[in-house]
Amino acid sequence: MPTPAATQSDAWPDLPLAAWSETYATLHLFTQIVGKVRLTQCPWVNHSWDVTLYVTARGLTTALIPYGVRAFQIEFDFVDHAVRVLSSDGASAGFPLQPQSVATFYARLMAELGKLGLELTISRKPNEVADPVRFDQDEVHKAYDREYVTRFWRILVQSDRVFKEFRARFVGKSSPVHFFWGAPDLAVTRFSGRTAPPHPGGVPHLPDAIVREAYSHEVSSCGFWPGGAPIAYPVFYSYAYPEPAGFSEALVAPRAAFYSADLREFILPYDVVRQSPSPDQTLLDFLQTTYEAAANLGNWDRGALERRSDPRTAT
Repeated sequence: MPTPAATQSDAWPDLPLAAWSETYATLHLFTQIVGKVRLTQCPWVNHSWDVTLYVTARGLTTALIPYGVRAFQIEFDFVDHAVRVLSSDGASAGFPLQPQSVATFYARLMAELGKLGLELTISRKPNEVADPVRFDQDEVHKAYDREYVTRFWRILVQSDRVFKEFRARFVGKSSPVHFFWGAPDLAVTRFSGRTAPPHPGGVPHLPDAIVREAYSHEVSSCGFWPGGAPIAYPVFYSYAYPEPAGFSEALVAPRAAFYSADLREFILPYDVVRQSPSPDQTLLDFLQTTYEAAANLGNWDRGALERRSDPRTAT
């Protein structure tokens, strides 16, 4: 029998930050360790697109990572709660996701890679976190609540789906929909095609050269973030770099969206989307109106950059 359709509450579950903050902090570092494996092995791609993870039907994946004439991938399974390493020669390894310290997770992942003959070294210092502790020394972060990890993944699945619909409206340069493990956030970025002034940098524990390369060209970027200081709840966001004059005062939808002077981006609380009669449309309205504010105020060539029709509907 076919699986019953998910209800809206299943698809867009509640995710109060305070209820899973310790698990969130631990999972964030787990994803950084896996992401740094991809960073170590993959050739550099513009805007750090070589380091990201991708949403799957069960969790997150690195996609294929080269290793000589072989290739492998690392997958987070947030249904059965496991980490799996799959090699192109048919071999596999893995271990359960459960309460365990970051140091233990690091040691277990390196051991499983070693079993498959995948010997590599990663930078063991976390990025974009306050007071970073080396992965192999972190015995503090060790929480893992299966229920909230699964809720987080379900939100990523829905966000990924809507972001891809939004991305399809644009024919200019655009990023994939991908999970950046630095923040962490699921994001998609549009580009005007023009270069941008050098970014000032200053992102905690991230080299300024990386930040400046990421923002080498004008962008309108949006995404989902589980929250953190100064926003203590999950949100969708949208920003422009460089920020055009008047952007912070732009009228955007829905009415619950607002501009955060601290983050310098528009914020839409996740709960507004979750509780909406039409979550997809509410989120698409936010993505579209904030993009239009960036593009119109930034004098983007929207006629050349946006898709006006779906070629599959041509007769």
